[in-house]
This record gives sequence, C-alpha cells and structure tokens, in this order.
Amino acid sequence: MARAAEFPWRAVARQTARDLQPFPGRLAMTWRVALLCAIVAGVAMVYKIPESAIGCYLIIFLMKPNGAQNVGQSIGLIILASVVVLAMAPLVQATADSPLLRIAVMALISFVFVFLGAASQLGEIGSIIALVIVFVLTLVDQVPAGEIVTRGLLYAWQMACVPMALMIVFNLVLGTSPHKLMRDTIVERLKASAEALDEADAGRVQPPLAEGNADIGQQAMLATIFHTAPTAYVTWLRGAAMNSYRLMLAIAALPAEMTRDVRDGLVRQLRAAADAVGKGDRPEGTSQASATDAPALGALRTALAGLSQQNGGSDEAPAKPPFLAADAFTNPDYQRYALKTTAAAISCYLIYSLINWQGIHTAMITCYVAALGTTAETVHKLILRITGCLVGAAMGFLSILYVIPHLESVGGLMALVFGAILVAAWVSTGNERISYAGVQVGLAFLLTVLDGFAPSSSMDSGRDRIVGILLGNVVVYLFFTSIWPKSAIVEIRERLARVFAALSRLATLAPDARIAALADAEIIETETAKAREQLALLPFEPASERPSAARIAELRDLIAETRAFLPMLLFAPAPTDDVPRRLDRVAERIGGRSAAAPSSDQPAEATDDGTGDIAARLRRIEQLAAG
Repeated sequence: MARAAEFPWRAVARQTARDLQPFPGRLAMTWRVALLCAIVAGVAMVYKIPESAIGCYLIIFLMKPNGAQNVGQSIGLIILASVVVLAMAPLVQATADSPLLRIAVMALISFVFVFLGAASQLGEIGSIIALVIVFVLTLVDQVPAGEIVTRGLLYAWQMACVPMALMIVFNLVLGTSPHKLMRDTIVERLKASAEALDEADAGRVQPPLAEGNADIGQQAMLATIFHTAPTAYVTWLRGAAMNSYRLMLAIAALPAEMTRDVRDGLVRQLRAAADAVGKGDRPEGTSQASATDAPALGALRTALAGLSQQNGGSDEAPAKPPFLAADAFTNPDYQRYALKTTAAAISCYLIYSLINWQGIHTAMITCYVAALGTTAETVHKLILRITGCLVGAAMGFLSILYVIPHLESVGGLMALVFGAILVAAWVSTGNERISYAGVQVGLAFLLTVLDGFAPSSSMDSGRDRIVGILLGNVVVYLFFTSIWPKSAIVEIRERLARVFAALSRLATLAPDARIAALADAEIIETETAKAREQLALLPFEPASERPSAARIAELRDLIAETRAFLPMLLFAPAPTDDVPRRLDRVAERIGGRSAAAPSSDQPAEATDDGTGDIAARLRRIEQLAAG
C-alpha cells in the first residue's frame, strides 16, 4: 500500500483532465486530421491501395498545424521513399532466397535510419523510412517469388506516397499558412505578457518562453519559399517574433515594486499591440525607454517601440540547429536507441514468422512507433499506448458489430473513419503527456476496421492486429527497460548541464550583449522546461531506479532557481568576475563530469541592482546542484 501511495495517481488524473481541455487551434487541427484520414481511407478503398490503415496512421503521426510544413514534408518523403524503393529492387532480388541474409540487411538498414532519425534533424522521418524498407523486405515471405519485386515495391510505394500526395493537395486547399501561425504566436506572447504584468505573475510568460523560437525559423523559411505572404511582411513577422521573445524575458525580470500606474500603462500598450497584430497590422509606436528606467523596464519599452519598425524590432534570425547533433558520433545513447529499436522490431518479425501468425505483423510496425529514450518515458508511453490501443480496439470492434453491417458505400466508411479519428486526433493534438495515446487509439481503430480493400467484418482480423500492437508494446518495454536502461534523472542532468554552460556564456558578455543573446536565453528556457517534464515522469520509473524524494525536491527547486536566475543575469549590470567560472563548475558537477565538492569560494558581495541578488541566488544554485 505504501508503494501505491507513492505514485501520484490523483495528480496524474487531474493533469490528464487538464491536457484534454480545448486550446486555440486544437479543434481546427482535429477536424483536419480526421477529414484527411477519411479521404485517404476512401481513396484506398476505391483504388485498392494496400495497408490503408498504415497510410491513415502516417497522417495522424505526421500532420502538423503548419500547412506549408506539411507540404514540404510530404514532398520530401515522397522523393525519399521513391528513391529508396527503386534502389531496393536489386536488394530484394539478392535476399529473396536467403532468409538469414535478408534479416541481416533489415537490421542494418533499420539501425542506420533509426540512428539518423535520433541523431539528426531527420527526426520521425528516419523511423518511417526504416519502417517502409523493413516492411518491403518482410513481404518477401508473403508474395510469390516471381512477383516479389514488382508487387512488393509497388505496395510499399503506394502505402507511403499516396497519403503524402493527398496531404499535399489537402494542405494547399485547407492548410494553415505559416505566416498566420507566426502572427498567432506573436499575439499569444503579447497577451501572456499583458496578463503577467496585470497580475504581477511572471509565471504567465513561462509556457511561451519554454516553446522557444525553433518553429518561428521554420515558419519564416516556409512562408518565404511558398510565398504565402509578401516578403516585407514575413520579415516583419520574423523580427517581431524574436522581439516578442526578448519582451517576455524582460517581463520576467521586472522589479516587483514597480508602481501600478506604470504597470497599467504597459498593459494597455501590450493589449493594443496584440489587437493590431491580430488584425494583420503593425502596432503604433509607443514611448521610448528613458535613462532612468531599470534595465528590464528599458528593454521592455524598447521592444514595444520596436514592433512598429519595418524589421519588427529585431534583425536576429532564430538559431538554425545543425543537421547532425554535435555529439552524434560520441554519445552512445543514439546508437543504443537505434540498436534497441531494431532489435525489438526484428524480434517481433521472428516471433510471428516462426509461429506462422502473419496476422500479428503489426507488432513490428509498433516497434518503430513505440521506441523512446528513458525508462520513465518508456513506462509512461507504454501505459498511454496500451490504454489507447484498448480504447481504439473497442471502438473498432463495436463498429464491426453495429456499424459496418449497415454501410452501403465508401462514403459511409469515410464517415465512420472521420467520426472515430475525431476522438483520436483530439488526444493526439495535445501535448506529449497524452498525444501517444491518441496516436494509438487511431492506429488500433484503423487496423481493426480497415483490412484489405474493404471494411473489415472479421473479428479475427481485428483481434490479430490488436494482439500484434500489444506484443510490440511489450517487446519494446522489455528491450528498453532491460538493455542499457536510461533513467530520466540522467536526462535531467544532461539538460541542466547544457543550461549552466549557456548561463556561463551569458555571464561572460557585456550587459548590452547579454540582452541581445537570445540564442543562449532560448536554450536555457527550453532545456529547463524539458528537464521539468522529465522530472514529472520520474514516478513512472521503478522505485529502485528513482532518486530519493528529497533529491527530487532539490532538483525541482534547482530548476525553479535556474529559471529565475536567467532574467536576473540578462538585465543586470556586469556580474562579479567569478560568476562564469562558478557556473562552469556547476555544469560539470550536474553533468557528472566532476565529482568535486561544493565550491568553498566566498561569493562576491550581493549586487542589488533592482533585479535581485545574483550572488545569493547563485549560492543557492550551487548548494542544490551539490546535493
């Protein structure tokens, strides 16, 4: 009973209820995903495209709010899948008569693409390409020898490319433009800043700060490539988005004793700016900063005034991450992740091949969807996937019993898919805490209902596919928790080490340069937010792997202190000379590269500049990091 009490089930239930609440854009994204899945299912039935359930799943998995991103991603995937499928013709012929060689080739190709997906900007596309290739090679067991190359490759190409082609057409007609998403982001930031000022609660700007500017850079690039808005307007949006990020950092650093009159005046200006941006206009110029303003207040006034300029108040562009991660070939986690994913997929293939139960081939497919990093993530997502799978299967079986017998046309099937995917997409468009459950609801339903080139009326087929999904989830769980398990606490320490390294770089800069260093500020905000998310997953780890409750509380306090330290450092006069060195030492200690004892240096005298006591907060950070 004591162990059960340790797990915060009530807190998890409350958080899940909050995560299911509507937010701006959620309903629009939900009906778009459901409608496109219905169209894909209808086209597959009419033109006899195989594995239509997988095609619909790709829509759920890849669809993003950004219409231009969906178009670009779909074009890239079609080109890549076409090249890969064509290049596989000699490979399929060479391995058709040698099962052992074929399995070795499947494992090698799977490892390479899953590794690239984990260690580069290829991301989810890497796992999808691995899935397509491995799926083609498994068809060798099912297709007559003389038709292996032509039919197998054609099936794989259709399975991957037809849904992507439909996604292109759909988003060209009904997709949301990237410049509109940029505009909505700026409005959201300005409104959050107004609320934070009005309520004297800097926590209001933490969620938009945690999102960073990565999406802004991609949206600006796509808006320029597809010319969804005039170039001058896109330039203004990009600058205004970067400027609004600096504005939120200034809000977080404002002194608590600021007078109500000053707050009210700034709130009115922020809300007026949000209204103007929402209408597609530039805000009117506001009062400039004065020499008597505190650094954060001066930066806020400057950012507000900059929104009326042609460049939006900033010429900075969002940082562009390199294609390959800096530690792609030195961090063993990427290779281990690829090995475990590949081993799980090949194990599932061997299981259903050896027992001659091809109906559960969804086990292998699930492995490419279910693979995750840390043990806590794996257990958390396992619960989401199994729950989603059972819900989706129940929806599918009820449809087979009560709905499908009454369907008389493809249109009826499309309506059924639309209604069911509405439920799945509502969940999948939420945050990462629940989105995997929605993906699994959709996949389980589709695999149960769509079988061959007509709606399935067989309970056996649906049962087999659900058994396959559950088998795949269990195999992934066993591999990821038994072989090279990675605790969430390790991920937290790695992220915090990057945070303190970025803080150290900021501390070496002159005051004006620090205020302009948005790239490092963004790293700190996004990495601390991700560390806090990992911290929330710790209850899902086995008790033997979790740190003590006291240490978890210390880490929670360390994250909070670090987030509060950033605005103080950004808008303070030059800190004491030893601050960068002390931050480097914290980064080494928290990252596990140094076992040094807590610093015994006497901190410099407190610097009370209106933004807080930097020395006292740094001392507190050192104490928490050393715990």
